[in-house]
Amino acid sequence: MELDLSNNDLQDSRLKFLCTGQQGQHWKLKTLRLSDCNLSERSCETLSSVLSSQCSSLRELDLSNNDLQDSGVRLLSTGLQDEHWKLETLRLSGCRLSERSCEALSSLLTSQFSSLRELDLSNNDLRDSGVKLLSFGLHSPHCQLKTLRLSDCRLTERSCDALSSLLSSQSSSLRELDQSNNDLQDSGVKFLSVGLQSAHCELQTLSLSGCQITEEGCTSLASALSSNPSHLKEL
Repeated sequence: MELDLSNNDLQDSRLKFLCTGQQGQHWKLKTLRLSDCNLSERSCETLSSVLSSQCSSLRELDLSNNDLQDSGVRLLSTGLQDEHWKLETLRLSGCRLSERSCEALSSLLTSQFSSLRELDLSNNDLRDSGVKLLSFGLHSPHCQLKTLRLSDCRLTERSCDALSSLLSSQSSSLRELDQSNNDLQDSGVKFLSVGLQSAHCELQTLSLSGCQITEEGCTSLASALSSNPSHLKEL
């Protein structure tokens, strides 16, 4: 069962009313889309309570384009670390997040109860420091994340260094990485190429659109892909 309420002026009060009516019952919703609904951190607290309920069957949650900020993500992460939650996809694009959110999400990814498969953090001011914090969680043997979207997050080549280490890690489960619309440049692509050369790298999709890459960067990628029987299917 799927419910899409995106692009409506729900605000925190109406979402709380919706969730309160479901508490104590078997919530059959698998997908809940709340993009651009004028929500704040208060909604994260409400949803955290629902997600930690044994009644919740939610698998996908889209909170994109809401003013959640770091405080909201911290509240949400608390609920997501409960053993009863089963969320697999979390979309937080354009939620005014910073590196502090990455710290909370990194802790979530290291949880033994984590079942998150897809995380979208695009259009947030994460910067390289945020990606470095996030990479700690991505290295965890408990992390099951397959898809990570970091488009337009004000990243530079330094983020590529951290992610390259992840790609070459035996514990990495990542299959799709989106770093499009960041100032990675050729130097960043060279870092990523090192990870792609690793025998442990199982990445299938890499998105680097709008990253200031020239012929030099393409040469690095070509060399990496030819020197290793890469799993990469889309570039």
